Amino acid sequence: QRVVAVSAGGNHSTALTADGAVWSWGEGGGGQLGHGDGQDQLLPKKIEAFAGQRVVAVSAGQHHSLALTPDGGAGGLGRLGHGVDLSNQLLPKKIEAFTDQRVVAVS
Repeated sequence: QRVVAVSAGGNHSTALTADGAVWSWGEGGGGQLGHGDGQDQLLPKKIEAFAGQRVVAVSAGQHHSLALTPDGGAGGLGRLGHGVDLSNQLLPKKIEAFTDQRVVAVS
């Protein structure tokens, strides 16, 4: 796979490939890797929750990751505020606060 973007967080990283797939590795304790568990990954692992979707941008933060789809939808995992739901997100979850907005970048 040809990698077109990489983002480094505090203790984890994400990569975006030319086909729109997202890969992550590093510390996963807060769910920021998006693999459905809190396990660390020593090597890049494809985030299967994005199967069938094309992602156009990724960003890794201290304890979270973000992905952007072509329609302007943003999804987050790890320690993000989804309204009153402050729990760690182990799988990508659409950020509902942006439902009526077109997101053009993530950081």
